[in-house]
Amino acid sequence: MSFEIINVFETEISKFFGSRYAIAVDSCTHGIELCLRYNKETKISVPKRTYLSVPFLAEKMGLEREWRDEEWEDYYTLNYGDRPIIDAAVLWRKDSYIPNTFMCISFQYQKHLSLGRGGVILLDNHEDYLNLKKMSYDGRLPNIPWRDQNIDMVGYHYYMTPETAKLGLEKLEDAINTPPRKWSVNDWPDLTQMKIFNK
Repeated sequence: MSFEIINVFETEISKFFGSRYAIAVDSCTHGIELCLRYNKETKISVPKRTYLSVPFLAEKMGLEREWRDEEWEDYYTLNYGDRPIIDAAVLWRKDSYIPNTFMCISFQYQKHLSLGRGGVILLDNHEDYLNLKKMSYDGRLPNIPWRDQNIDMVGYHYYMTPETAKLGLEKLEDAINTPPRKWSVNDWPDLTQMKIFNK
């Protein structure tokens, strides 16, 4: 199956959310990780109630982690710099992209567009798009044999497979026409009470 179907999926997702670009990845958490690495962040600020893979990124990447109390809805910001990284894992709303940000959406099996696994980074800058696309795909651009490329950055094996993109396209129309679940911050426990975060 050709990787071209991933480009088609990315185009349709960017149209729905209203971003200029979308980069399909294998999970929302990996999308966030790529953006943190790309921004060269040294610290993340995480709500106490969220999915635990996000604060685990601090340990994985050697970042300082700050907890905060926040009654967030649909999304929250992880950093305070000029290039906001937004965890929007549960967001599903047309034209909801926030300009000049990296917004990461989840397609995990419980999410509105349920693909079992997967996610997307929404963004609006062409240079950022090219660099993050390469980072997601082992430092290379897709559809060009890697042996024919002069790899110029560290890459990560975080790309979405063509099979997942195909499933996304098959389910997209129904997802657009179906009202999404409304998530509450109380759908997540207070992570600061867990042993793993109190060592």
